[in-house]
Amino acid sequence: MRRFKRVLLGVAFAVSAVAGTAGWASGDAQTPVTGPPPGAAAWSADRSLGRELPDPARAEPERVAAFFAGLAPADRQRLVERHPLVVGNLDGVPVELRYAANARALRGTPYERLTRDGRRILAFDPRGRGQIAEVYGDLTRARRVAVIVPGSDTDAGNFDRADKGHRVVAGMATTLRDATALHGPADPGTAVIAWTGYTTPVGVGLDAATGDLAEAGAPRLARFTRGLTAVGAPRPSLFCHSYGSVVCGLAADRAHASDIVVFGAPGMRADSVSDLKTDARVWAARNPSDWIARVPNIHFFGLGHGEDPASGGFGARAVPADGARGHDGYFEPGTDSLRAFAAIARGEAR
Repeated sequence: MRRFKRVLLGVAFAVSAVAGTAGWASGDAQTPVTGPPPGAAAWSADRSLGRELPDPARAEPERVAAFFAGLAPADRQRLVERHPLVVGNLDGVPVELRYAANARALRGTPYERLTRDGRRILAFDPRGRGQIAEVYGDLTRARRVAVIVPGSDTDAGNFDRADKGHRVVAGMATTLRDATALHGPADPGTAVIAWTGYTTPVGVGLDAATGDLAEAGAPRLARFTRGLTAVGAPRPSLFCHSYGSVVCGLAADRAHASDIVVFGAPGMRADSVSDLKTDARVWAARNPSDWIARVPNIHFFGLGHGEDPASGGFGARAVPADGARGHDGYFEPGTDSLRAFAAIARGEAR
């Protein structure tokens, strides 16, 4: 009974904390993007190659990779031209084909800017607020891969806002890429991917306080990582910010990840590292000025995200972050957190 009362008090405090921070009204309810990419029906009906194409909703990335490996170059190009949205989003398709397909799919859309200056777009889904995965570095040659999973208020329209610098997911990716390039910008050692591949909460409201969007995003993240390894990339390290930590926690047992790093995390929907059921190394960072510390770590009737991953009892490896400032300052150049992140991404941290 005493524990039950403490949980109820935590729920009440969580509600008041969220309301006091930004107000429930600021969090517009979002409908998550799920299912196969646009154009899947036409793809499934296509018999132009004289054979059935892999089901974009059910085919495992490994099967997709094997299918494309058996195609002639002309047949691969035919599929890019006929079904760019499917080829560009289908995990297991060779990287260069996905780049070409997404460049084609982006033309004439509000996101056409992403086709300029040789940008490498690994996924593009125009549904909802838009979803994007962009690669920084050479994914086909990289010895290590890092994937950054963002939190609330991230979509295709704002994931790369230049005025936000390292505080948005594209800025985090470029900063981490620079920090890992020990031998200059041409160093193929580590490729970094800004993965805006799920429907994120808007504002601080019920979507952010519950796990519905994370539950929809976790299978997408897990499949994305499996798609990387299916085409020969190394198992990636996942860097998960804020609500993105909830996504990573729910995907942990299915993701092909070498490391899972959470920072500014409200929780991972787990009480401990062992609950995540992953063989990846789990790391956690929280700086003293991060407001996320004021959010109660509860999980009750769907509200809250569980134990604080940065607490000693959770069992994650500690990432130093005393030099970072605020909820989104972990990639500030010169900080101890960025140095630690770079060492993890390079596979050098122990």
